[in-house]
Amino acid sequence: MQYEIIGGAFPVVECRVAQGESMITERGSMVWMSPNMEMKTSGTGGLGRMFAGESIFQNIYTSVNGAGLIAFGSSFPGKIMPIDVTQRSWIFQKSAFLASEASVSLSVAFRKKLGAGLFGGEGFIMQRLSGSGIAFVEIDGDLKEIVLAPGQKIIVDTGNVAGFEEGVEMDIQTVKGVKNVLFGGEGLFNTVLTGPGRVWLQTMPISAVAGAIRPFIPTGK
Repeated sequence: MQYEIIGGAFPVVECRVAQGESMITERGSMVWMSPNMEMKTSGTGGLGRMFAGESIFQNIYTSVNGAGLIAFGSSFPGKIMPIDVTQRSWIFQKSAFLASEASVSLSVAFRKKLGAGLFGGEGFIMQRLSGSGIAFVEIDGDLKEIVLAPGQKIIVDTGNVAGFEEGVEMDIQTVKGVKNVLFGGEGLFNTVLTGPGRVWLQTMPISAVAGAIRPFIPTGK
């Protein structure tokens, strides 16, 4: 599989695949393809994905009768990033996955710690990308990569965590101080990521955009 990422704020990734080669995607991500790409809907996503608020169905596109072309588009202004999971698995926010080679395995990753489970919100149920090959993920806004040394920590607003290498520890901590909680406007909890490993942060999560425009949406007649 060869690919090219095209566009600015609303990018697409165009993939050229050999005969018999397959790409997997969530529903609604395909934007254009050659006529010889054959689609099959699979229900192998599992109940864990349904519990996570995702569809248990995925679309598998396979090139028949020669090489094929298929493109997948982002659903929000930002970036499409390729990630090779062959050497190490990655954990991403549950809405990040866009498409992948068929050799990539997508599963639900539950955070083990009680604090993350009760208060993590978007950070509680995430997606694990493992196996081998290339996957494409959506980043809301711009991307900031941080490489954490062993034991090094960074505190992040939960919605800004796009993903991290498996091995990075994630926990939740409360914002200190009653005045900070009541008037700081930053919520009750932050996400704490502890190295070693790479961390991907996103600058414009959908949740933040939704919160910013909510006061301007009419609620009555």
